[in-house]
Amino acid sequence: MKKFFISTVLLLGLSMSVNAQKRPPAPPHPSKSELISIKSRELDKKYNTEKKLIMSHPLATKKMKRDQMKALNERYRTEKRLLKKM
Repeated sequence: MKKFFISTVLLLGLSMSVNAQKRPPAPPHPSKSELISIKSRELDKKYNTEKKLIMSHPLATKKMKRDQMKALNERYRTEKRLLKKM
């Protein structure tokens, strides 16, 4: 009886430790369209902050601002185009 009790306790202890070591399920990965929309929102946010910084710069002349906005718009267009190709 004593051996049975010891073996039962040992078996329960081992099975509990094995169950405790199992990993939780991995979170679901976003789909391709969700990933593209997330990246697009990040790109829009980045574009708007950079635009705000350029337009509110106190020392930049109108020509400098225009040139910087032209470069920013071009970069934004190419990044958007790359996102749509994904």
